[in-house]
Amino acid sequence: MSEQAQLLPGTLDLLILKAVSLGPLHGYGVLLRIEQITRGALLAEQGALYPALNRLEHQGLLESEWGTSENNRRAKFYRLTAAGRKRFREETASWNRLAVAIGAALSAKPQED
Repeated sequence: MSEQAQLLPGTLDLLILKAVSLGPLHGYGVLLRIEQITRGALLAEQGALYPALNRLEHQGLLESEWGTSENNRRAKFYRLTAAGRKRFREETASWNRLAVAIGAALSAKPQED
């Protein structure tokens, strides 16, 4: 995809949970993973990403530990907690229901008289 879409309210948290569900990542790694899994269609701004990571950690959905990144720098690595996995499943189901409903609405045809 060549065109980027705007993140809808509430989607950044879900995308972070998805990215981290694929394996522990440091903050910048989360940003890159979101870009990768959306094939470049969605980009997370660093100014929104780091507060979201902190919020999700504070809510008990992520836990972190310090480690060394691939470029040999000290970095905070995030992984899902049990509560984070549960929330990810719930949010995924909710977004899938919404996508089906919107798809049905957008594919509606005019009634013939």
